[in-house]
Amino acid sequence: MTVPIICIVVGVVLVIITLVLLITYNRIQEFIIRINEADASIDAVLSKRFDLLNKSVDFIKEVSDIEDTATILPTIVQLRSQSLSNTELDKKLYAAIHEFQSYADKYEGLKTNEGYVKTQIHLMESESEITALRKYYNDITKDYNKLLRTIPARIVSLLKKYTKKEYFEDQVEKKNILAELKA
Repeated sequence: MTVPIICIVVGVVLVIITLVLLITYNRIQEFIIRINEADASIDAVLSKRFDLLNKSVDFIKEVSDIEDTATILPTIVQLRSQSLSNTELDKKLYAAIHEFQSYADKYEGLKTNEGYVKTQIHLMESESEITALRKYYNDITKDYNKLLRTIPARIVSLLKKYTKKEYFEDQVEKKNILAELKA
């Protein structure tokens, strides 16, 4: 009589453990999906930024006396053939935006060029978009990484070989922090 009771108790415990692990697995999957969606959104905004800068080469050439388009925004020209992560692409595009803005100082006609002005506006809009998406991505990543360190998620992460995700670095924020530290 005690053997059937022990079997029932063991069976119930196994079912509970299995349910807890399945619920935890599903929770981890939700975070992974949200992180991938945020990454895809960041990718879309970065692609938009790249396209804006890429198209700006033509009107910079019109206003300037530069003949060789490869010397206009060389960062963008180099990026055309590279495959980079979103963080790396963001760093390079940040540099390209500064390059783009420096042309207005060199060539006065750019400040009144409709294409330049529109691109400048779109780049500012994309900066606010990317800032919001970075924050969202980093918030989800932080929660995901915290989850992986808790039990039972730690067990599931070891079994499924889930690893912590890297944060999306904010170049503007890093530069502001460094500037404050130097001051």
